[in-house]
Amino acid sequence: MAAADMRTYGGVSGADRRAERRAQLIEAGLDLLGGAEGDQLTVRRVCQRAGLTARYFYESFPGRDELVAAVYEHVVQTVAAAALSALEAAGPETDAKIRAGIEHLVRAVAGDPRHGRVLFSVTLTDPLLARRRLESSTFFARLLSGQAREVYGIADSPELDLVAQFVVGGLAQTLTAWLSGALTVSEEEIVAECVKLFTAIAGREGAG
Repeated sequence: MAAADMRTYGGVSGADRRAERRAQLIEAGLDLLGGAEGDQLTVRRVCQRAGLTARYFYESFPGRDELVAAVYEHVVQTVAAAALSALEAAGPETDAKIRAGIEHLVRAVAGDPRHGRVLFSVTLTDPLLARRRLESSTFFARLLSGQAREVYGIADSPELDLVAQFVVGGLAQTLTAWLSGALTVSEEEIVAECVKLFTAIAGREGAG
């Protein structure tokens, strides 16, 4: 990297400017990957959307796939961090935690359609996204089993892993169907029904 790229201008360091450009590219990538038209992400288009030259793209990413991976990771981490905050703010009651978590997730994919499309849209068939979705399902299942251990004091076990994978997979498929229009229910209805299902499963696991 050229020394000039790392100099401080206007009180902003070179490292901070580079981080800002990377964030701009990720946001532009999210617009193009999660847009209503489907996957429109190319290096040329993302540079145009971000208002940056290709030089700055390759400063942060070796190629398109690495940007796709960064966009997906950004969405997962944004949703997960906010969901954990919602759970913590809900207080100690299990029912309140369940509702807070589900309401947040549904609101996250409905409130920012780009997030929902990147996480669940069946029209995005990029092999890299398929792998990332499998990895994120495991990630969210671990978060769920961690909450079960914390709330109920349940020890790690294959059964707990099975239930967590089942619940996360079922919710993901439900949201996929809802976002595609195959499931015609309101946001309030999907929250209410999912809360009932999660509460029933949580009660079973807690009793166990």
